[in-house]
Amino acid sequence: MAIIEVRQVSKSYAGRSALSDVTLSVDAGEIFGIMGPNGAGKTTLVEVIEGLRTPDTGSVRVLGMNPRTERRRLNESLGVQLQHTELPANLKVAEALKLYASFYRSPADWPAVMSTWGLSELAGRRIGKLSGGQKQRLFIALALVGDPELVVLDELTTGLDPSARRETLSLVRRVRDGGVTVVLISHFMGEIEALCDRVAVLNRGTVVAVDTPAALAERVAERTLDEAFEKLTGGVGE
Repeated sequence: MAIIEVRQVSKSYAGRSALSDVTLSVDAGEIFGIMGPNGAGKTTLVEVIEGLRTPDTGSVRVLGMNPRTERRRLNESLGVQLQHTELPANLKVAEALKLYASFYRSPADWPAVMSTWGLSELAGRRIGKLSGGQKQRLFIALALVGDPELVVLDELTTGLDPSARRETLSLVRRVRDGGVTVVLISHFMGEIEALCDRVAVLNRGTVVAVDTPAALAERVAERTLDEAFEKLTGGVGE
């Protein structure tokens, strides 16, 4: 069953095309990757899916809802971890989870979420004192505290050291194993290959390919997704 359906979506800003005739779907239970060089349209596409932007043409359905006209209802089933998440440095971990849980009518049990994601021992620690990996665990927990069916994780491991990055990738698998569909926006080839069931490659506002990471590499007769990405996007890098 399709959780997300994007059909012939286009979006322009001041006459400049950000998305052009984008069509894709995300199935229930998969980790679906979205990748592309800077300016490819990744952020605009995700904002359209989340209901933050209205497409000029085309249609979008997320969990059977129109994300613009039914955004409030959709937010009850959608969790989002933004690329740049900032919380007050003096806010404590438990306070943040309790606050976010209060935003939902039927949230998950936030102390249980805190325990699941290894944050119980950090409950009284201020966010400004957390390490990069600890912050990512908290941000994932905050995206899940509303008990969503779908979660969007945007550039999840940017700025993390290798150890924290490996830990974060393991956390993403746990999110999916918990029955949540995941949309992962990333520019790290290793993440896409390690995590994603399928990936959409965007370039200049257009979807140039949607397939499994292995099939994309095979399609262009390359041994790795990194090489395939270079060929699919004409060598335009991040």
